[in-house]
Amino acid sequence: MKLTTIARVLLLVGLVALLEVLCLTGVIDHITMQPPHRMALDLVRLLASGALNGAIAKTLGNAAAAFLLSLAIGVVAAVLLHRFRALREMLDPLFATYYAIPIFAFYPLLIILFGLGDAPQIFIGAMLGIVAVIVNTLIGLDRVPTVLMKTALVNGLGPIETAWRVTLPSAAPYILTGAKLAVAYSFIGIIGAEFIMSRGGMGYEISYAYTNFDNATMYPLIILILVVSTAVNTLLARWEKRIMIRRGLQ
Repeated sequence: MKLTTIARVLLLVGLVALLEVLCLTGVIDHITMQPPHRMALDLVRLLASGALNGAIAKTLGNAAAAFLLSLAIGVVAAVLLHRFRALREMLDPLFATYYAIPIFAFYPLLIILFGLGDAPQIFIGAMLGIVAVIVNTLIGLDRVPTVLMKTALVNGLGPIETAWRVTLPSAAPYILTGAKLAVAYSFIGIIGAEFIMSRGGMGYEISYAYTNFDNATMYPLIILILVVSTAVNTLLARWEKRIMIRRGLQ
C-alpha cells in the first residue's frame, strides 16, 4: 500500500474518531448528530428493513441514467466539436462559465416540457455532468499523437471509424476523468431535484427526515450516497490508472 493511501486512510479514520468523541462527549448535541457508530448501525437497520428500498432504487437508477446520458452525449459532442474548430471556439466561453449557471432554475420549465415524472430530474443530472465530459474529452482528443492520426489516414479510415478505433481509445484516460466528475454531478443533480420537487427518492427522504428531526434516517442515507459515489469513482480511477500504467505514463 502506498504511503499516500495510508495517509488518506489514517486521515479519514482520525476524522471519524474525532467526530465520535465530539458526539459522545456532548460537544455536538445528539439532536444535531448521532455518533458515527450509531449512523452505521442505523444504516444497517435501514437496509435490512427494506423500508426505503424503493427510494434508494429510484435515486440510484435516475443517477445512473443521468450519468450514462451525460457520458454518451458528452463524448459524441466532444468528437464533433474537435472536428469543427470554429464551433468549438464559439462554445468555449460557455464551457468556461457553464457551472455559474443555476441549472435548477430551469426545473419549472423542465416540468412543463417533461411532466412531473423522473425525466426532469434525469435531465438536470445529465445537464450538470455533460460539460465536464465534453471538456475533458476535448483535452484528451487534443493530445492524441499525430502519428496515430496519420496512421488512420494511411489506412483510409473515415471520421467515425477514426474516432472509434483511434482517437477515443487514445483519449480514454481523459474521458474517464470526465466520467468521474459526471458521477458526482449526476448525484448532485438528482438529489437536488428530489429535494426541490419530488414525492420519492433519497433526496426527498433526506429532506423529510431533516424536517422531522429524524437523524436515524437522514444521516444513514447521506452516508449511503457518499459510499456509492465514492465506490463508483474509485472503480473509474482504478480503470484510469491501469490505462496510464499500460501506456507507461505512470
